[in-house]
Amino acid sequence: MGTLGYVLIIGGAIVFLWLFLYFIPLGLWFQALVSGVRISLLQLIFMRWRKVPPAIIVRAMIEGTKAGLVLGRNDLEAHYLAGGHVEKVVHALVSASKANIDLHLQMATAIDLAGRDVFEAVQMSVNPRVINTPPVAAVALDGIQVIAKARVTVRANIKQLVGGAGEETVLARVGEGIVSSIGSSATHKTVLENPDSISKVVLKKGLDAGTAFEILSIDIADIDIGKNIGAGLQIDQAEADLKVAQAKAEERRAMGYANAQEMKALSQEKRARVIEAEAEVPKAMAEAFRNGNLGIMDYYKMKNIQADTSMRDSISSVDDEPREKGKKDKNK
Repeated sequence: MGTLGYVLIIGGAIVFLWLFLYFIPLGLWFQALVSGVRISLLQLIFMRWRKVPPAIIVRAMIEGTKAGLVLGRNDLEAHYLAGGHVEKVVHALVSASKANIDLHLQMATAIDLAGRDVFEAVQMSVNPRVINTPPVAAVALDGIQVIAKARVTVRANIKQLVGGAGEETVLARVGEGIVSSIGSSATHKTVLENPDSISKVVLKKGLDAGTAFEILSIDIADIDIGKNIGAGLQIDQAEADLKVAQAKAEERRAMGYANAQEMKALSQEKRARVIEAEAEVPKAMAEAFRNGNLGIMDYYKMKNIQADTSMRDSISSVDDEPREKGKKDKNK
C-alpha cells in the first residue's frame, strides 16, 4: 500500500470522526451531565435530525438550571422551531427571577414571538426609561400659545407586553393630556407659575391603560410662550367682517345702479310713448276736420290759447332771472 492509500485512510477516518461527533455530540452530553442537566445522548441525536441546534438548547438549559429554574427541553425546542430566540428568553427568565418579577416560560415565549425584546422588557422593568416628548403646543383660555416639553418616566408592564400599545401611543396620550391641561387654564401665567399642575392633571387620567408601559412620573422639562393666537383670530375675524361689509356695500351699489338704469329705461319708454301720442294729434285733428267735428274757428281758438300760454311762460322766465341774479349778488 502506497502513500496515497494511507492518506485516503486517514482522510476517511477524519471525515467519519467528524460525522460521528456531529450527529453524536458527546461533548455537549458530557457538559450537560456535569452541569446537572439530565438529557440523553439519543435526544441530542434526534435534535440534529429535527434541525434544532443542540448547543443552543443545552446552554439554555444549563443557564436555567444554574439559576434555579426548571425548563423543559420540549418547550425550548418548540420555541426555537416557532422562530423564537431561546437565549434571550432564558436570559429574561433568569433576570426576572433575580429581580423577583413574576415571569414564567409561557409568557416569555409569547412576548418573544410577538416581536418584542423580552430581555429588554425585563431590564426596563428593573431600570425605568425616560421618554422625551416632542414640543406640544396648546392655547390657554386667554388666547396665548404655550409650548411645553415633558419627560415621561416609564417601565415595562410585563403583563401587557402582549397586545399592549407601544411607546407612540404613550407619547400621543401624554401630548393630549398636556393640551387639555393647558387649554383649561385661565391664563398662560398660571401655567408658567405652576408647571407641576400639568403633571398632576395628566397623571390622574391613567394614560398608561392598555399599554405595554407603566407611567411612573411626568415632568415638565421646558415651557415657552408662542404666538398670541387669540389676537390673531380677532384680526382674522375683523378682516373677514370687513370683506363681508364691502361685499354687501358693493351689492347695494350694484342694485342701486340697476334700479337707476331700470328707471331710466322706463322714463325713456314713457317719453317715447308721449312723443308717439303727440304725433297722433295732427292725424286726429285732420280726421276731425274731415268728419266735420272740428271747425276753423275752433282750430284758431286753440292756437291762440297755445300762443298765450307760451307768452306767459316766457314772461315768467324773464321775471325770474333778475331775482336769481339778485340772490347771487347778495350771497357774494
